Formats: sequence, C-alpha cells, structure tokens
Amino acid sequence: MRSVRPTRLFRHAGMLMMACASMAVLSAGAARAERLAFVLNSADATISEFDIDTHQEVRRVSVLREPHHTAPTPDGKYLLVGDTAGNMLFFLDAVTGERVKQIPVADPYQLQFSPDGRFFTVAGLARNQVDIYDATDYHLLHRLHVEAMPSHMNYAPDSSVVYVSLQDTGKVTAIETQTGNVLWTSDVGSTPAGVLWHNGQILVGVMGTNYVAALDPADGHIARKIEMAPGPHNLFVSPDRKRLYVTCRASGVIERLDWDTLDVVQSYHVAGGPDDIVFAPDGKMWATLRWRQHVAIIDPTSGEITDTIRTGRSPHGIWLNTNQPLLHLSMADGPAIP
Repeated sequence: MRSVRPTRLFRHAGMLMMACASMAVLSAGAARAERLAFVLNSADATISEFDIDTHQEVRRVSVLREPHHTAPTPDGKYLLVGDTAGNMLFFLDAVTGERVKQIPVADPYQLQFSPDGRFFTVAGLARNQVDIYDATDYHLLHRLHVEAMPSHMNYAPDSSVVYVSLQDTGKVTAIETQTGNVLWTSDVGSTPAGVLWHNGQILVGVMGTNYVAALDPADGHIARKIEMAPGPHNLFVSPDRKRLYVTCRASGVIERLDWDTLDVVQSYHVAGGPDDIVFAPDGKMWATLRWRQHVAIIDPTSGEITDTIRTGRSPHGIWLNTNQPLLHLSMADGPAIP
C-alpha cells in the first residue's frame, strides 16, 4: 500500500474544509437575503437571484432550456417561471428563492394571472396558441390556436377579457376568459409586443414602428398613436401609479409618459437593449439589458444609471419579491403599491 505524507493529507483536508466553508457562506447568504431580485437568463437556462440591497448574486438556479417571463401566484407564495423550450413551469419560493416544484406546461413564454386570481393565461409564442388555465389547480380550460406568435398580454380590470399581442401578424386579439371565445382581432402595426390596460384604453407597444397604439377595448380600433423612440417594446407602471414607462429596446431608450395625457415627458438613454423593468423599494428602476448581460439600475428622477449588475446571457424577465403585494405590474388601474 502506498503511503501518504501527513502534510499532503492535511493540505487536502484543508482544501476540502475551505470548499465546504465557501458553500456554506453562499447558502447562508442566500438564506439571509429575503429581499431578492430574480433575473431570468434566457440564453443560459438559469435564474440569477440577487440581494436587492447589496446587488450581489446569492444563487443561480438551473432550469431546462429557455426561461423568459415570470408570474407571482395570487397568494404571494410562489414565483412561477416559464421555460418555453423546456415546456415546463417552475415554482420558486418567493421569499427564499428555492426551487420547489415543476409542472409540464406547453410553451409557457408569457404568463399572467387574472386580477381576480381565477385564471392563469399562457401565451405560447412558438406554438401559436393561447392557453387559459384554472388558477387553482392549473387544469386547462381553453386552448386557442392563433396567428401568429402570441407574445404579451394583459387583462381587463374585471378579469373578463385577456388581450394578447400577435407579433407575426401585427394584430391584437381579445379573448373572453370564461368561454375562450375571441371577441375581436385588430390590426395595430408591425410586430406588436407589450400590452397594458390604462384608464379605459389598451396600450400596445408596436416594435416595428415608433408609436404605442391606444386601442378602444370595445372593438380594438386604434384611437391614437403615441409617437416616441423607435421600437417600443413593453410598458410598465410605477409603484405610485403616477408614471408610465415604455422600453424601446431596439433604440436603447426608456420613455416616461405622462399618466393622463400619455405624452412623452422624459427619455432615458440606456444602451444594451432595455427590456423588462421593476421598481426597488428605494424607488430606482431595475431594467434587464438583453444584449449586454447586465441589469441597469436607474434613478427615475435624473435618468442616471447608478449601477449595473452582471447577469447570465440574454437577461429577460425580472421580478423583485419586495413587490409581492402587486400581482400585476402591468395593470394600470388599481391602488398604489404599499
């Protein structure tokens, strides 16, 4: 039998203890960090979890193939993450960030619960389908085959209708949630994306243009075109319900709109493809930069980028668990966030 020198044995033991200690520190950090930011790295099949206060990554959770968007459950217990190419819905503990369970769901690209918590709608971008589930047990209620590339969505405040953008055909469609019937389909322009109910109108970011279309929810006709930087992608509401933001991803601009007039009142230049936005407790915006592998933290008053955080490849969806009381960041008609 080959003998082992005591010094070598001690050295190996020391290295093992250091590795275990490092793992323990990371786990302890993740356990302590109850104020978490979740960033979906769509090209890495991972979710980065950051401490909101220190901006340090405390955990990276693996999924299957391609995560894009999130939806917190109505009870605030879980954050759902849709893995589109993996055809899987992951449940993460909304407080600790731990992966809890998963269920098979076809192409969960975009996902959202209805304001009343009864329905859970999934837009299947690759499969050209919109699925409406019962939110209590996730059994399928209605499946609609649409043309083509259903992308983003938002509900009417009473949950009776879900409005879905169809990127490939330049349309928006209105679907009755109770029956699954299509109420209308309207042409809005090239490559529509983000959808937002606001003050009795449906706002749609039309990426192939330089405008947001304001639609009449009764029949979908365009009541107004709100001009801005090229490539308006998605729309977001500030926590105090006083400001609207539009990410113009292709032009590297975030536009702030007046709440009442919808005129552009401020432009933020944010290179790297600003995509999704959330708001931290200190009032700053966190924006995923799809083409730079970073999140930008922006002072909404000055427009200054105060910090950037490195993420995985192609960061897309983002959610902060400090926003747990808010189930729909895109629902503009409602109370301010506590």
